Order: sequence, then structure tokens, then C-alpha cells
Amino acid sequence: MLSISHLKKHYGGRTAVDDVSFEVRAGETIGLLGPNGAGKTTTLSMMSGLVQPDGGWVSFGGERVHQDAASLKRRVGLVPQDLALFDELSAWANLELFGGLYGLTGRTLEQRAEAALGLVGLSSRRADRVKHFSGGMKRRLNIAGALLHDPELILLDEPTVGVDPQSRNAIFENLEQLKARGKTLVYTTHYMEEAERLCDRIVIIDHGRVVANDTVHGLHRLLPNSRSVELQFDGAAAHAGAADAGAAHPGAGAAQDPLLAALASLPGISAVSRSEAGVRLETDDFAAGLARALDCVARAGVRVVSVQSSRATLEDIFITLTGHGLRDAPVAAPVAAKVSP
Repeated sequence: MLSISHLKKHYGGRTAVDDVSFEVRAGETIGLLGPNGAGKTTTLSMMSGLVQPDGGWVSFGGERVHQDAASLKRRVGLVPQDLALFDELSAWANLELFGGLYGLTGRTLEQRAEAALGLVGLSSRRADRVKHFSGGMKRRLNIAGALLHDPELILLDEPTVGVDPQSRNAIFENLEQLKARGKTLVYTTHYMEEAERLCDRIVIIDHGRVVANDTVHGLHRLLPNSRSVELQFDGAAAHAGAADAGAAHPGAGAAQDPLLAALASLPGISAVSRSEAGVRLETDDFAAGLARALDCVARAGVRVVSVQSSRATLEDIFITLTGHGLRDAPVAAPVAAKVSP
């Protein structure tokens, strides 16, 4: 449905988007992840035709997207990060206005507005002015405005940012309903659990470049330390070597702790460290690595009372690929959040 080819965008001497390419299939939900300043919003703005790229192109259904491509924009719904609402108008009047921009009138507009308000759970507040709405209610109305013209493709720029958990969940249920109806969604977010729950595929952007493009399952294969295991010991053994709790990778201080050194030398064990109750290790082969570790600990005369295992999270993968947390990148030049038919 959508093809993004070698997109580039510069703001003065800074490159916001640098050779971004990926494709979106009909009915697919794509998560666009990256720290602030990574180029997500700029990419979304070029995809919607609001910003002209300095290089590359976007094609929708085989047709190039341009700033003046009104016919293509009528097939796209945009939910900007900045609220595109009029506070002094009622929820219904806001939807009438946005529907009118897309040429909707009469009974068609009324039916679409009623359906959109029903989807986002605001039917009972249709006559209330937006200035009296909570942040979560405004976010939901923002989504409703993008759905009036029944778009094939919906672009959402962090639609749950800054709202309470209940509103986040309500918005997410709305998006799941849209997905179930076969809508195509491109969704930027800072919330990893949302991306894992909703998205068929995730594109990670950092410093304006695509650093990963895969399913959640595929992304997990990119992280070498895919399984963390903690062995909790009985009694005094749990605290032995606690002074070396920071020594982790083989050869990096592990020799000061005989048990850590023995575990670090095992095949398939990529990292070892002391924990409060025992040891924590990373293994690429969970079954074999755990078996070797338990045997090693038993030979050392230490009794294991508990084994806890956890898979790497999407956030672990993100930080491994980008080298920093979600909000550490420089903030990009602002892109105007306009609504255009």
C-alpha cells in the first residue's frame, strides 16, 4: 500500500531523516519507534504529504505523494501529536468542521460523526465544549477527527502520550478495533508494550536512519543475550562474593570470584554477575546453558533454591540497537501539525 524510498530531510545543517526506506502492506500495523529527535515525526509528515522531502519519495498505491496531492490525502487519516482541536467548539462541532474539510455533508457527515464518537466512547459528550475535556478525551476526539472520511491508511503520531492509564487503554482498544476492521496503521510510540501488543512489524529509527525492520519475534533474534537467568542460592552462599557484584563479562573481574569465573567459562554463557541472592547470567541457549550452570554450581557445593528466567524485552532490544534510552536524543526541529484534506 505504502512505499517509503530513500527519504531525506534537512533542517539547516542538521539531518533529521537520512535515507529512510520501508514498506507498509494493506491491513498491516507498523510501529515506528525511536528516541526523540530520531526522525519519526518528520518521516510521518513526509508520508502524509505535509512536508516535502529533500530526497527520496513516498508512493501510496503506486502513486507519488506530494504536498498538493489532495486526492491521495483523502485516503489517509492523520492523528498528529499536537492536538488539532478547537477548544471553544463542542466535540460535535469539531467533527462537523473536519468532516466538511473532506467534503462530507448532510446525513453522510452525521452518520460518520456519530460512528466516530461511538468508537472513541464520547457519544454522551458530543455537545460539550472541548475545553472542558480531559487530556485523554481530547486525544480520543483527535483520533475521531481522523476517521470521518473512512481512510484506508491511518497515521498516528504518539496518540497516547501524556494521558492516564485508563485513557491509554481506551485509545488502544480503539486502535485494535480499527485493526480488526482491516485498516492499515502506522503508529509512532514511546511505549514498548503498546508496540508489542498492536504491531505486526516494527521499524526502529535512530539518528534519522532505519536500524531495524522486523516482527517482534524477529527483533528478539537480533539480541545476542536473549535470555536472562537468576540462580538464587541457599544461606551464606547467596552473599559470597557480593563485593564483586559489578563484575559481569568473562574475564572482567570474574577471576576474583571462583564461582563467577567457572560460570563465565561455560559454553553458551555470555555474561555473569552477582545478584543479591545468588548469580545472574545471560545465555544464548537457555536449556543447555541452564543445565551447565546448575551442574557447575552443584560441583562448587552451592545449593540452588530458586531459578528465575526472563526473556529480553523490546526495550532491551531497542537500547541495544540504539545505544541509549528512549528520550536521550536531541529534539528535532518542530514540524507543524496541520490537518489538510
